[in-house]
Amino acid sequence: MDYRVVGKTNVSASLLGYGCMRFPTTEDGEIDEVKAEKLLDYAYSKGINYFDTAYYYHSGKSEPFLGKVMSKYDRSSFYFADKLPHWPVKTLDDAKRIFAKQLERLQTDYIDFYLLHSLDKQAWERLASLGVPEYCESLKEQGKIKYFGFSFHDDYEVFETILTSRAWDFCQIQLNYMDTEHQAGMKGYELAESLGIPVIVMEPLKGGKLACLPEDITDELRELEPDASTASWGLRWVASLPNVKVILSGMSAMEQLEDNLNTLSEFRPLNDAEQQMIAALPERIKSKVNNECTNCKYCMPCPSGVDIPKNFRIWNEYSMYGNKQSVAWQWENEIDEDEKALNCASCGQCEEACPQHIHIMEDLSRLQKELDLVVNSLK
Repeated sequence: MDYRVVGKTNVSASLLGYGCMRFPTTEDGEIDEVKAEKLLDYAYSKGINYFDTAYYYHSGKSEPFLGKVMSKYDRSSFYFADKLPHWPVKTLDDAKRIFAKQLERLQTDYIDFYLLHSLDKQAWERLASLGVPEYCESLKEQGKIKYFGFSFHDDYEVFETILTSRAWDFCQIQLNYMDTEHQAGMKGYELAESLGIPVIVMEPLKGGKLACLPEDITDELRELEPDASTASWGLRWVASLPNVKVILSGMSAMEQLEDNLNTLSEFRPLNDAEQQMIAALPERIKSKVNNECTNCKYCMPCPSGVDIPKNFRIWNEYSMYGNKQSVAWQWENEIDEDEKALNCASCGQCEEACPQHIHIMEDLSRLQKELDLVVNSLK
């Protein structure tokens, strides 16, 4: 396993970090503890020493499960990263109560990397007004947390405001080769690098979408590296950025874990030819969309209750990435039945309002059939 020193912390963290929000589950949605423990044990045995969880992962069960499994190992041999959720924090006492609960769940006296979770503009302003950052600094002074940072989901301008507001030990952002201009993006990465603030990366494979690409693109990647998985290219792109110190992956199967270990052990940065190939992929992937819906929502509200932009987003993501497992999950879990395309009454109101002049009614009919076929093919 490759290791990188996390800024001024002097922590030597494994380049591959274990994201504990996607453990394998049983049919009733609970953590499959037998399979998940095997994954954690194997990861630890192969040198992964950074384990990232949060208060609400797996409906609040990730922390206690992780704490139980890792309690059999020397506490100084690994690092816990955990997060303070902003949404239930209405008073400073709420933050104190949650932190105490997290220590109890993790069966530990301290948390190595503690983050304000999923900050946006409003969350940051509220937590700052409550004195939560100062409270976390006091936890550092007491040795109850070692390093203090935040994870982020908003626009770059907000990221800049938060990052420059205090002397953070680290920050965590979403970054992959498709999302270089999304949220903090590459501008955020470069700002953090210029300030000497180490970066932890989440969603290096865009929620798994970059683990499966259209066949023509996959074939070209195989020509460059015949034995490399599609996912490995996304990890290597992120790992080639020197100020990225840990790349988080929510590995729910042993094959994923082994593949990621192979990629980030004895890591090889992308060479010039590989960089050029990856740099060209975003436009090629985006060009595969079925229609030019921009999510402007001029077509909404639909009199029949169809969420037209959401239907098109799922359909277009399928055409871009060709990932049947991902789109089937989205089609069954991210959109209600009464919002689906099949409820279209063909009134035409949406097409009159669409600035892109999309044939919305025709496309809704197509996508319902195509996405239903995808779901049925996996049953």
